[in-house]
Amino acid sequence: MFLVTGASGFVGRGLLRTLQQRAIPFRGTSRSAGLVSVGDIHGATDWSAALEGIDVIIHLAAVNQNVVEGSTAVFAEYRSVNVEGTINLARQAAAAGVRRFVFLSSIKANGEETARGKPFTAAGNPAPQSDYGRTKLEAEQRLTPLNNSTKMEIAVIRSPLVYGPGMRGSFQALVRLVQRGLPLPFASIDNRRSMVYLENLTDLIVATATHPDAAGGTFMVADRKSPSTPELVRMIAAATGSSTSLLPFPPALLELVGSATGKRELVHRLTRSLEVDISETNRRLGWTPPFEMGDALSRTLDLAQYAEE
Repeated sequence: MFLVTGASGFVGRGLLRTLQQRAIPFRGTSRSAGLVSVGDIHGATDWSAALEGIDVIIHLAAVNQNVVEGSTAVFAEYRSVNVEGTINLARQAAAAGVRRFVFLSSIKANGEETARGKPFTAAGNPAPQSDYGRTKLEAEQRLTPLNNSTKMEIAVIRSPLVYGPGMRGSFQALVRLVQRGLPLPFASIDNRRSMVYLENLTDLIVATATHPDAAGGTFMVADRKSPSTPELVRMIAAATGSSTSLLPFPPALLELVGSATGKRELVHRLTRSLEVDISETNRRLGWTPPFEMGDALSRTLDLAQYAEE
């Protein structure tokens, strides 16, 4: 049986649907009704009731950041949940006889951006620049010894931005911007941004939980295509039936406006590159994303969900 932490979150809900479709038995934990509640997640959380009869743990629960609203947790909160909460769960899981522990980390453990032709890889030198990324990397590093000192196998997945039906945050903000049909100053941007469709991610999560060669591995995940911002805008417009035009405008000036308005990181997601190399994931697990980005965007962009309120 699978235990899914953070089961009421965006990725958690998608993963539960995938497990249901594949008739894989699971137990979900969250503060939401209808799921097993373990209370606040930290270094002293008691997981004993949730762990009974569990073979595999998919640990999704985390403190995240919101670049659209500009809200971030303090470092102590990130570390309490993302590091101490993760290690506490893993130690209790190993003692309870859990066979495999899959940790959903973040591409932010690698860093915030990539140079042209130099995508992030699992073998690269990580250089996180945010508290969120630092705590995700620290959790990975502290999980690694458990793979060698206990019978429980550890596997890590580093994910970029995840999109799919019902998503909020920066992707939804971009969709709404495109739907307005106004000219957008993005034509001069020449970048590459890797993202991952929700069902592609949940497919890899299941593969990582079950594949014999996943033990001890760190796996990068992304869609096959890493579009530029202008390409992505055109794909969103096509998927939503919107009409938009792109105007040339210096990316440096866009970034200056972003800094002046407190939206620096949000603008950087539009102007700068973040590419992910999934070739090692493909080689080791024989995995490729089941959905192409064009199809994934069409499945994601339900006009009723993303209409202006």
